[in-house]
Amino acid sequence: MTLILTAVLIMAVGCVTEKDEPVWSLQPGDRLPEFSVVLNTGETVSTRSLEGKKSVIIFFTTVCPDCRRALPDYQRWYDEIQSAGEDVNFFCISRAEDDVTVRKYWEDNDLTMPYSAQPTRAIYDLFASSGVPRVYIAAPNLIITEVRSDE
Repeated sequence: MTLILTAVLIMAVGCVTEKDEPVWSLQPGDRLPEFSVVLNTGETVSTRSLEGKKSVIIFFTTVCPDCRRALPDYQRWYDEIQSAGEDVNFFCISRAEDDVTVRKYWEDNDLTMPYSAQPTRAIYDLFASSGVPRVYIAAPNLIITEVRSDE
């Protein structure tokens, strides 16, 4: 009985997609939407500020098992970009999680990627309707070249 209950709970808290709604996401060829966030570094990042450099934007939640598995890989990717001296905008945006929660998770897991804790889904909803983790890679002209998700 415990095994069945555990399986049901895992399916119920899945974070990749919410089953009751159709999933949409910006796709390669789409332009990044207009947005602005403040990173944990104090830097304000907006669509306009991303122009001229490649950008990697990662959406996540710290309670999502898929995100928890992926964040260390994203950290390695970020470290490689930093080590190579590549000039890339690279940051993470939480989906409906406050700064206290995200900061504690970052500290507990030795993550150093810049992040913006967003207490609502407002920024996320500009990019997709559901599903995390979700990664958008955009060219210097703000056109999305790649979208990665665990769907």
